[in-house]
Amino acid sequence: METQVTSKAHKVLFFNTLAFIVCFAVWTLNGVLVTFLVDNGIFKWGAVEIGWLLGIPILTGSIFRLPIGIMTDKFGGKWVFGFLLLFCALPVFLLSFATGFWSFAMLSFGYGMTGTGFAVGIAYTSVWYPKQWQGTALGIFGAGNAGAALTTLLAPTLLKTFTNGGQNPDGWRMLPYVYAAALLVTGVLFLLFTENKKPSVKAKSLREMMQPLRSVRVWRFGLYYFLVFGCFVAFAQWLVPYFVNVYSTSLVMAGLFASSFSLPSGVIRALGGWMSDHWGARRVMYWVLGTSTIFCFLLVIPKMEIVSPGQGVQALKPGKVTLVTENLIKVDDKEYPLKPSQFDVRVADDNLLILPTKESWQAPVVKVGDAVVKKQLLAKGSTCIYFQANMWIYLFLVTVVGIVWGIGKAAVYKYIPEYFPNEVGVVGGMVGVLGGLGGFCCPILFGYLLQSTGLWTSCWMLMFLLSLGCLMWMHRTVSKIQHKAAPHMQHHFEHEPSLT
Repeated sequence: METQVTSKAHKVLFFNTLAFIVCFAVWTLNGVLVTFLVDNGIFKWGAVEIGWLLGIPILTGSIFRLPIGIMTDKFGGKWVFGFLLLFCALPVFLLSFATGFWSFAMLSFGYGMTGTGFAVGIAYTSVWYPKQWQGTALGIFGAGNAGAALTTLLAPTLLKTFTNGGQNPDGWRMLPYVYAAALLVTGVLFLLFTENKKPSVKAKSLREMMQPLRSVRVWRFGLYYFLVFGCFVAFAQWLVPYFVNVYSTSLVMAGLFASSFSLPSGVIRALGGWMSDHWGARRVMYWVLGTSTIFCFLLVIPKMEIVSPGQGVQALKPGKVTLVTENLIKVDDKEYPLKPSQFDVRVADDNLLILPTKESWQAPVVKVGDAVVKKQLLAKGSTCIYFQANMWIYLFLVTVVGIVWGIGKAAVYKYIPEYFPNEVGVVGGMVGVLGGLGGFCCPILFGYLLQSTGLWTSCWMLMFLLSLGCLMWMHRTVSKIQHKAAPHMQHHFEHEPSLT
């Protein structure tokens, strides 16, 4: 491994990152496109079908990461990445001819191969940089996640333009042409301007290359990556229909809001790499998982309106009802003032409500001429507790989660070249597979959870449990190490691969 960073290394890093941006933009295309097709009635797909279409490209990009990572170690990143870009341009182009769920799903499975670009780029970048640069270089490459933000920002506007503001719905078929052209041009540039390089180790058999996967550490890192990367991919798409349905935003506005989650998360990955180099991945991951647990819990509370029985009005003495209005009940000469309902959800939504708001009112249950006895109920009380889940506060919390996960993505991959320097493609591929499976499974789970609970925030309930589970497993592992190791070694865990 080189000890000095060369200009060739920076050049390869640039093209790796550019290619990954394009790949990620294509990989998350369905989040915007499927939402547009459903909202405009072009295809009649339900929540479960939407979840599958969001997840299918992620599935392809996940299950093929390991073999693509192995191919990168064997043949070098230039050829694998370059031909991957050219290959994926074909199914994206053919997407413009899709006529229903199955054709859309099959083509999505094809261009989902763009998701394997991560395994190629990780291996191809790592061979060009020395150990002390690994976290920063891989963090910069991982910033290509921002490609998801490009899709959520640009695709809605392009769809609006191509469809003439919805007047020509079939114009959506122009969008795949744009994405196919981007893949084609990037692939050609990549093959022309990059130089091939492979790990400087002797050739290994497939069995030898797969040997590191027996380590529990690989699977633990994979679970972390399932959260910080897989769930990031899932929400980069899921947030578009989320904002449209929960907050009634336009598709363009939903795309803009979703990009506020995905863009900072992608860009800040470079900072996460630097933080991992400077403070160590374990310390960074503690902070990441702890913050994720807290903020996902805050996002669990749904936008809701709860109506419960409140304080009613009872007769103080027997008599006959002589007057009933929404403000007053009169029994003989005794008056009973009432509090009418003044709560209007539409008015409440126009205000910036941070905490739950309470409103109480009373409605008559007697009519003129009724004879009442002492303590008889004259007006029934009701109390409404309304939680707005204000959109701007929600957006802030979501953005923080995205930033935290972005830092976590770099921290997880800081471990790999340090513990497995000659198997980065294989181990990085497997960790990427497990992480990518989060991007596949989560939209489908979100769809089923939404269908069964009726709560859009059910997705955040899942994220809270997953974050807490990762944090507990990490703490349990570190506690075991600290229990076995001498006290004076507890500050050196990040620098001793054999201990973690």
